[in-house]
Amino acid sequence: MNKQQIISNTQTFVKATLKNAEGGHDWFHILRVWNNSKLIAQHENVDLFIVELGALLHDIADSKFHNGDETIGPKIASDFLKSQQISAKIIMHIEHIISNISFKGGNFKQKFTSPELDVIQDADRLDAIGAIGVARCFNYGGFKNRVLYDPEIPPKLNQTKEEYKNSKAPTINHFYEKLLLLKEKMNTQTGKKIAEERHTYMEVFLQQFYDEWNGLK
Repeated sequence: MNKQQIISNTQTFVKATLKNAEGGHDWFHILRVWNNSKLIAQHENVDLFIVELGALLHDIADSKFHNGDETIGPKIASDFLKSQQISAKIIMHIEHIISNISFKGGNFKQKFTSPELDVIQDADRLDAIGAIGVARCFNYGGFKNRVLYDPEIPPKLNQTKEEYKNSKAPTINHFYEKLLLLKEKMNTQTGKKIAEERHTYMEVFLQQFYDEWNGLK
């Protein structure tokens, strides 16, 4: 089986698996991360096949929707890749990418690094900021029935992995607890450049939000 056929099969598998997923973690999120990964990869010395597979499978079973189980995503991805006769070395690389890609409160220390992970991580983080990042943030907040904003509940910075995972804070707090921190965590020059504009957009959005909240506009 050639690489293009495997990518096509992976695309079909992911679309089917995520057909009922929450709107911020659905097939269209995967598609955006996949496209951004290919864009960033043009300027990096990476194995594009691993980048594409990793991007397509990075959120195949996000632990947020599986009672915090961080093993299920790598397991589903591994089982699928074995069905495609992918080498054990590549499968292990993809598993490591899935296990180490997410933010997890900002204090999480990655146990694995690779140029391919750097590219996919940047692409995933770019989809968490800017206009789409704002939309995804409020979509997830609505999915979890969180309040939009509560001035009495300040953001909690430097959360542990467990605090971040179990947070029920207002949606606006998430900007300070994660989204506004991502610009400084980009790995690649392309990721950093794209993140600048998206970061500025979020700052403008937040100022408008507070002005409207306080009856100033």
